[in-house]
Amino acid sequence: MAKTASSGTESTDTVPRLLLMDGHSLAYRAFFALPAENFSTTTGQPTNAIYGFTSMLANTLRDEAPTHFAVAFDVSRKTWRSEQFAEYKANRSTTPDEFKGQVELIGELLDAMRVKRFAVDGFEADDVIATLASQAEAEGYRVSIVTGDRDCFQLITDNVTVLYPTKGVSELTRFTPEKVREKYGLSPQQYPDFAALRGDPSDNLPGIPGVGEKTATKWINQFGSFAELVERADEVKGKAGQNLREHLDAVRLNRVLTEMVRDVELPERPADLARVPYDTEALRMVLDALEFRHLNFRERLFAVDPAAAEAETEADLAAGVELDGRVLDDGELPAWLAEHGTGPLGLATVDTWRLGSGTVSEIALATPEGAAAWFDPSQLDETAERAFADWIADVSAPKVMHDAKAVMRVFADQGWRVAGVTMDTALAAYLVKPGRRSFTLDGLTVEYLGRELPRPVEGGGQLAFGADEQAEADALMGKARAILDLGEAFEERLAEVGAAELLRDLELPTSALLADMERAGIAADREWLSGLEQQFADAVGQAVTDAHASVGHEFNLGSPKQLQEVLFGELALPKTKKIKTGYTTDADALAWLATQTEHELPLLMLRHREQQKLRTTVEGLIKTIAADGRIHTTFFQTVAATGRLSSTDPNLQNIPVRTDEGRAIRKGFRVGAGFESLLTADYSQIELRVMAHLSDDEGLIEAFTSGEDLHDTVASQVFGVPRTAVDAEMRRKTKAMSYGLAYGLSAFGLSQQLSIAPDEARRLMDNYFERFGGVRDYLRRAVEDARATGYTETIMGRRRYLPDLTSDNRQRREMAERMALNAPIQGTAADIVKVAMLRVAEALREAGLRSRMLLQVHDEIVLEVASGERERVEELVRERMEGAVRLRAPLRVSVGSGGDWDSAAH
Repeated sequence: MAKTASSGTESTDTVPRLLLMDGHSLAYRAFFALPAENFSTTTGQPTNAIYGFTSMLANTLRDEAPTHFAVAFDVSRKTWRSEQFAEYKANRSTTPDEFKGQVELIGELLDAMRVKRFAVDGFEADDVIATLASQAEAEGYRVSIVTGDRDCFQLITDNVTVLYPTKGVSELTRFTPEKVREKYGLSPQQYPDFAALRGDPSDNLPGIPGVGEKTATKWINQFGSFAELVERADEVKGKAGQNLREHLDAVRLNRVLTEMVRDVELPERPADLARVPYDTEALRMVLDALEFRHLNFRERLFAVDPAAAEAETEADLAAGVELDGRVLDDGELPAWLAEHGTGPLGLATVDTWRLGSGTVSEIALATPEGAAAWFDPSQLDETAERAFADWIADVSAPKVMHDAKAVMRVFADQGWRVAGVTMDTALAAYLVKPGRRSFTLDGLTVEYLGRELPRPVEGGGQLAFGADEQAEADALMGKARAILDLGEAFEERLAEVGAAELLRDLELPTSALLADMERAGIAADREWLSGLEQQFADAVGQAVTDAHASVGHEFNLGSPKQLQEVLFGELALPKTKKIKTGYTTDADALAWLATQTEHELPLLMLRHREQQKLRTTVEGLIKTIAADGRIHTTFFQTVAATGRLSSTDPNLQNIPVRTDEGRAIRKGFRVGAGFESLLTADYSQIELRVMAHLSDDEGLIEAFTSGEDLHDTVASQVFGVPRTAVDAEMRRKTKAMSYGLAYGLSAFGLSQQLSIAPDEARRLMDNYFERFGGVRDYLRRAVEDARATGYTETIMGRRRYLPDLTSDNRQRREMAERMALNAPIQGTAADIVKVAMLRVAEALREAGLRSRMLLQVHDEIVLEVASGERERVEELVRERMEGAVRLRAPLRVSVGSGGDWDSAAH
């Protein structure tokens, strides 16, 4: 939060207050204050500078409460100053790629806030600010300037203050005339004299050798001004005086360049900068595109909308709706359910996040008519618990929940089977906006209902168990009502985007199946995994020893700074990509260095990181083994925009697929007691089969249906040789290209992946498209159609919205184009896997088998097979998976079984 000291003078409502901000300067500071790797959209657009700038902007608007506001930006480095001094700012490093485009997006955000912004050719933002500040002061305004450029200190007067960032952009120091004199011993008007003598390394303005800030201040106070000092330079004694006289031309030029222009010709004057209400819909669209969905962040920004006082107040938001809520005593629940249980009910619980805890401390229900109930399930008598269990399992009694899977899992621990869920507001929000990152109930309630979730407030009631408990009950009932209202809102939204059937027929059933899989978990061999952890720990230690020996001394392999010093200082290896802290030492950089030098350290570093990652993975697995000896991962349906499932605690996607180490880790997942084996099944080349189907390319479809090796068949056509002449290298290149196309890989990306020249990669792709023209036409059509509609779509109607397809920012547009290529393919593959899971689970139930599904990782399904059921299970799995959907390139499934996950591979 931005902190500012008190101004010392209270502004009144009759005095207009102008706030001016140096947009580029502050955005650049925000960029380095927040790590870029933590802030980016799903399209790959970095947003750290935008987030930091906007957060500071909201806080400053709140604290300064200006009546008028504008932001100034630099146009380019070519200004009147660079024309007079060619080396002006020439020492500044190239703008980081991650920063490029963010200023433009800040402009879009300001436009949605209807904030005036200025950028004038030939002038810097400071000159624009100086002009507006001077005009405003002359017209009776109080002016606040937020800038990271100290040259603006010359503008400070009793009515003009500067808020200077002293800690990133989170803390601002208020500079008044007194503060400038306290810090520099000079008046603001003398500051340009001081800066000219001191020089400014950030602007590449040379100083005087041997003359620092103390000497510059002493001279100005002694002679009164810069002009007088220059006139009487002969009076300055010693070496410093000699240096001054030798550099008089330079400091005279410095003095010209540090003086701000106060008469830039601008289209508006201060009176034209009055704050006006936001274009709220446009601002929400910008924030959604930037994926800024943190509730507090959005609240702070909208709280300083000039229209906020005229719109809904915070109290209005918190009020929500009126409820006829009741805290049910023993025995009252059956009658309440008999009266209200046939219609849709919103359900909210406390502690559903404690998966596997076996307890639910509170449950609230709400009806569309405004009735609501709260009860403590631990206090239910046998009759009441049976009534609730019957209702929650009744498929004909519609229920609306948020994150239904978590509710299902914790209710199952109580012995309650959940059925009849017609709406999951988290899943619905995901289908409406699959690119967003957060689907919290709080955020969705504000965004879609225009109100906040109720919070417990002391004094909420006078029941026997106390006011605090009543407030808690009221809050949970309000939450249940919000879930119900959200469900109604999402029914309309889902219909608009054609996703109602996707929720009903695919995502909700998958959610119920995943809850069962999470509860079942998979047996783990703690002893085996502990041995692996030690093995990887030993390998990490050996890599450290070898790395130290390779350079002749010890250093911290985990310290980027020390590693840079060793690689690029001591060893003088080729420089990698320049970053803020020096040169990158990421995995790609180390792999490149390994090809550029014979020194073994880059390879040792790669080995160290690989073994450390494996050790961490196994360590995480061991920690998640529950008391029952099984690992119960948590699956997520709302993380990947393509529809693929992900998992956490542990993240099973982290286990390497094709390495010996990965196989060793999978060997630690075992068949559990009472079962015969694990069975694994996955689709063969599902993305390529989907691509063949969507493109309708006869040649590629024929390659799948011929019964011959796909990659050999395709390679023979791409390279124009008989299948028998296809060598391993041809096959490798063709396989990489085929899968690359399904992931939107460019010719440059292919060249990087195969370590070949871009021209060779382009020729390879041209040959491919010459033989498979249907694929080329489909890929072109996919981007064109998505640009026209704004979204891609799978064969089951799952949409992915890509607003950046029409962006003026090339980086964002190209990223969105790659997503338009792969989203229909990846999304369709994800949908097929979910359909297959549901059909396999259904087949097992219908056949009355004890075998059960445990995991879904990548395109693979893992089942635990009961004694005597293996052949029947394998038959059902093949039948249901291969028949999940009908593609022109038919689906094929590989199946294997064994006593552990690795042995069950196929």
